[in-house]
Amino acid sequence: MGDMTQPTKAVIPVAGLGTRFLPATKAQPKEMLPLVDKPVIQYVVEEAIQCGLETLVMVTGRGKQAIENHFDVAYELEDTLQRRGKEEDLSRVRDITRRASFAYVRQGEPLGLGHAVLCAEPLVGHEAFALLLGDDVFDCAETSLGALLKAHHVTGKSVVGVQLVPQEHTSRYGIVAAPAGSAEDWWPVSRIVEKPRPEEAPSRWAVVGRYVLTPRVFHHLHRIERGVGGEYQLTDALARLAEEGELVAAPLTARRFDTGNKLDYLKANLAFALQREELAEDLRAYLRELI
Repeated sequence: MGDMTQPTKAVIPVAGLGTRFLPATKAQPKEMLPLVDKPVIQYVVEEAIQCGLETLVMVTGRGKQAIENHFDVAYELEDTLQRRGKEEDLSRVRDITRRASFAYVRQGEPLGLGHAVLCAEPLVGHEAFALLLGDDVFDCAETSLGALLKAHHVTGKSVVGVQLVPQEHTSRYGIVAAPAGSAEDWWPVSRIVEKPRPEEAPSRWAVVGRYVLTPRVFHHLHRIERGVGGEYQLTDALARLAEEGELVAAPLTARRFDTGNKLDYLKANLAFALQREELAEDLRAYLRELI
């Protein structure tokens, strides 16, 4: 049985270059691209906070200072908003910085997700922790990260969040083996493969950017060799957890947007805008005009 304590820390890797969004990401991190009126990374942070996580560890790289600035106190801006009586704007700016503690660690080289997680080990310590990938945005915290935390609480094991993908897309994801029949709230993972060809995939259940991991994962990350793409793959460490019977998968019912993909990024903007009362009616009317 693994670690039964509920996590209080989240690791969020944000060191990627965002080349698919050039030139927009030449001078700003891709994680700071807006979804309506908040940057992508804020949605990820809010999901973690809504699930009760108190310390957020960002794994950053060169050119990511804007992320640190965004989650820091902005004294001049707050003073200006206060003097102008803009209390609603002031509350929105202050709220996120006061709801959690933020820590930052630098990933010196882009050596893969496994390496990024390992960079956070000194700040995580010997505790279970959540891992949220910064490109993946979900529309409901309770049925995304919340589902993984519940599975971890019951099993004490590491948990990966999974969703079904088309067979032809399995080469884009880590894919877990799954039992026949309908999915349970969670199931033991006997096998996990990084980006298999469609004909070799053990199922269509793909790992989709949300994890709850026990500190045992660090033991394996220290011992794996470079894998797919010459990088240290988290999937290789998870495969060793699966061999030990210490990995389970939990299906996520929340809607997911891969905001590192241009089309999904645009879909996310529309979806979140349509949830806003002050925007929804006019936006629907405009979309009808376009179509």
